[in-house]
Amino acid sequence: MSFTAASLYRDTGNFFRHQFVTIVLIALLTSFITVLIGHALTPDISGLADGNSGSMSLMEWIRTMTPEQQQQLLHASAAGTLASLVGNTLLLGAMLCLIPMVTAGERVSALRAMGASAPMLLRLLPLVFFMTLIIQLGFMALMVPGIIFAIILSLSPMIMTAEKVGIFAAMRASTRLVWGHVKVVAPAILGWLLAKVLVLLMASSLTVLPANVTSVLLNALSNLVSALLIIYLSRLYMLLR
Repeated sequence: MSFTAASLYRDTGNFFRHQFVTIVLIALLTSFITVLIGHALTPDISGLADGNSGSMSLMEWIRTMTPEQQQQLLHASAAGTLASLVGNTLLLGAMLCLIPMVTAGERVSALRAMGASAPMLLRLLPLVFFMTLIIQLGFMALMVPGIIFAIILSLSPMIMTAEKVGIFAAMRASTRLVWGHVKVVAPAILGWLLAKVLVLLMASSLTVLPANVTSVLLNALSNLVSALLIIYLSRLYMLLR
């Protein structure tokens, strides 16, 4: 079947428009869960900053801490990472259930989509973890490897859930499949990364709101961007199959 990126964008936009309320609710629910987990697991680190910390670099600031303070900061970082990992997995699972159910003509609520995703979450969680780890390592080494990893691994969740294969088999299959259609995958991934950066930049304009409210709203907006990408990639994989 022949297709173009433009036709995929139209399909994605039509699906998003018709399921807008459901997708927004999924984004808000997963955002709320992410913030709730992060708040529950993160220790209070407000006392770690002092009057001179603002003039120091991050590494210098960490070196001035006591071992107990460094452990507390590591705990907070791990809690935030875990909360983000769980939230991303919940969003991915709900969207991967919503798309085929709606395509089959069913009326699906946000709670039903999230409930239907429960059996696949334990399989998706390690996949999301390994994908995030590989992509983050790529960004730490150089930005270009991180972008390349994000592109070639992008179809892994769709392959794993549709073909019932393992994590690394899904990653290998995604790499092979994406290389043959990189022209329709790469622009979507680059647009997604740019939108994520713009969402982060918006944080400075929401300082008038309480911190938890700001976190929920920004996470929800970020989830909406990710939901658009999941719809696009899912539609692409349906066509490729």
